[in-house]
Amino acid sequence: MAEIYFSQNIKFLRERKRLSQESLAEAIGLTRVKLNALENGHTKAPQPEDYLRFSDFFKMSIDSLIKVNLSRLSELKLRELEAGNDVYAMGRNLRVLAITVDEKNKENVEYVPVKAKAGYRSGYHDPEYIASLPKYSIPDLPSKGTYRIFPTVGDSMLPIPEGSDIIASYVADWKNIKPDTLCILILKEEQDFVFKQVTLEADGRFLLRSLNNNYSPYWVKVEDVLEVWQYHKHLTAVVPDGGGDVHEMVKMMKTMQKDIEMLKKRK
Repeated sequence: MAEIYFSQNIKFLRERKRLSQESLAEAIGLTRVKLNALENGHTKAPQPEDYLRFSDFFKMSIDSLIKVNLSRLSELKLRELEAGNDVYAMGRNLRVLAITVDEKNKENVEYVPVKAKAGYRSGYHDPEYIASLPKYSIPDLPSKGTYRIFPTVGDSMLPIPEGSDIIASYVADWKNIKPDTLCILILKEEQDFVFKQVTLEADGRFLLRSLNNNYSPYWVKVEDVLEVWQYHKHLTAVVPDGGGDVHEMVKMMKTMQKDIEMLKKRK
């Protein structure tokens, strides 16, 4: 059974704000006796309105108040939680996305070069780092949304050519991702950026599939993912060879027609 941190969290948050039990109880509409009982875990089943009172006052989600040992978090992380960047949000409001805008206050489309991958993983939340990336203005992008460009590496997503530039939109709520959606995932630490068909499974993992059937599917944990960007379109310098299955079928049909005409003439 998961550990419940509600009692120690509300005491920790009260003391962090240097409030007495009397002043906090008065601020949220409780008696000091009840607040004392809640802080000491003497109330085994707090009422829903009690959770809401503390959530509203401390600007913390109920999930965080119950599931996270807040005393172990840094002051920076606590401030992020107070800003709505909930660690249990599954991507939704996970953080304030750092962006840049042009002189007309329109969002730029930043380009993340292959050589910048390691730096992006550590600086993705830093507005100064994002401002240092190359910026482009791409016409005809939907007005709603934030877009970035990520180059592909390898042939796992053929027929999208290796070295293509993927224009992708930021996914704020990962729960809205439909099965097998093409996405760029930014993974933690030494893991790479990946471009795959993405499905969020019920067990809290992402199932990743390649378009190239020579590559096997695999899974990554949600907690190993920093960002998700959904494919919008791609740019490539690779010129199609003009062939392909349809072209070959047309040639075959024309050859068959010629053969049939020749057989008719022989009769």
